[in-house]
Amino acid sequence: MTIRARHKRFILIAIGLALLGLAVMLILNAFKSNMVFFYTPTQVISGEVPHGTSFRIGGLVVPDSLKRQDDGLTVHFSITDTVKTVEVIYKGILPDLFKEGKGVVAQGKVGANGVFEASEVLAKHDENYMPPEAAEALKRAKEAPADVQLK
Repeated sequence: MTIRARHKRFILIAIGLALLGLAVMLILNAFKSNMVFFYTPTQVISGEVPHGTSFRIGGLVVPDSLKRQDDGLTVHFSITDTVKTVEVIYKGILPDLFKEGKGVVAQGKVGANGVFEASEVLAKHDENYMPPEAAEALKRAKEAPADVQLK
């Protein structure tokens, strides 16, 4: 085996590894840009959410918080994790199962005024279901120390 054959093999292996690394980087970047994180109202109010990126917020719709505007599509409501409450604005048709006092997950961004601007609203599909993230968040909020729980 000559030195040239060794160099060719080394170059081919290096190019293969570089292409593999590039492919992995592109795949991970695609996952990162499509990943949507879930936060609770407490996390949103405490500033733990990323600014300028879409995320999901979940909890219970506060009773008597639903207000509809005259255009028939824009609604305002509040979501709570039983500790903190976040105001939400949504322009669109709410799911049929959307009800005050029931679980909901909304996807969107926090606006400059601190109101969560939802692009999508999802309601639970039956009496026994709540998204696992929402159920865990409500459980953590109830177990938080009393001095952390602010109304």
